[in-house]
Amino acid sequence: MDLLAQLIVNGLVNGSHYALLALGFGLIFGTTRVTHFAYGPVYAASAYGCWFVAAQLNAPLWVAMLGGVLTGIVVGVLAYLFVYRPFERKGSTSLVILIASLGLFIVIENALGILFGTDTKVVPSPPSAIFLWGPLVVTGVQLTQIAALIVCAGALGLYLTKTRMGKAVLAMTDNPEMARVIGIDTLRVSVISFAIGSALAAVPAGLILIKDGATAHMGFLAVFMAFVAVVVGGVGSLKGAVIGGLALGLIESTGMIEIPTEWQSSVAFVVLFVVLLVRPRGLFGGR
Repeated sequence: MDLLAQLIVNGLVNGSHYALLALGFGLIFGTTRVTHFAYGPVYAASAYGCWFVAAQLNAPLWVAMLGGVLTGIVVGVLAYLFVYRPFERKGSTSLVILIASLGLFIVIENALGILFGTDTKVVPSPPSAIFLWGPLVVTGVQLTQIAALIVCAGALGLYLTKTRMGKAVLAMTDNPEMARVIGIDTLRVSVISFAIGSALAAVPAGLILIKDGATAHMGFLAVFMAFVAVVVGGVGSLKGAVIGGLALGLIESTGMIEIPTEWQSSVAFVVLFVVLLVRPRGLFGGR
């Protein structure tokens, strides 16, 4: 039972990480209908921005986190304006934009490797607080990962439901064509969605940097897990993205009781296959 309890806690921590990633990815896709696979390298660029501020400028970690968020916003918005937006203006199909996102993925990932090298980047003097609750062992960074999901999801929910621009984002998520008809500035909404989605990716990126370090190739797993969580939760449902991410983390962690650790990464494929087979629109997806 002690092992199961620890695995559940670890699953909540990993699930919070996946849920934050899925929240940003789902917001961008739901609003713009852009399959933004370059979301992964934007996540990695955010981690590198955080590392640069902390290690090269000797700033406190909270300032470095803000630097990472700013880096993510800049890279994400530029990706939309200079890569995706030109294809949208030309009326390109979603497949063409998908291919463009894969190309952008490779460009940003290799640019990070060229600029910063391929070694693992770590922050100086990372927090090392450890808490013992009976048989459970939790670090301060892990608790911060869970708290980050609660704070970010709550703030996003308030923004979307209480502000005029947030309601415009929801309207565009529900029906982009109708949003244009009623006069919503869809370009502005798309830019805001990319900015918020990229900022959401930057938060777990900075925490993973503090916890495990950052590499130029760290974005692949991030965007893959975000994509799976969004599909499992239901495309277009931000609530589903969060629940899908948490479920993915819990299943992945508790599955280690029965399967060897080296097969842990295959759990996401199995979950995706089962959900698509049983409920193709996801747990909370519409028709």
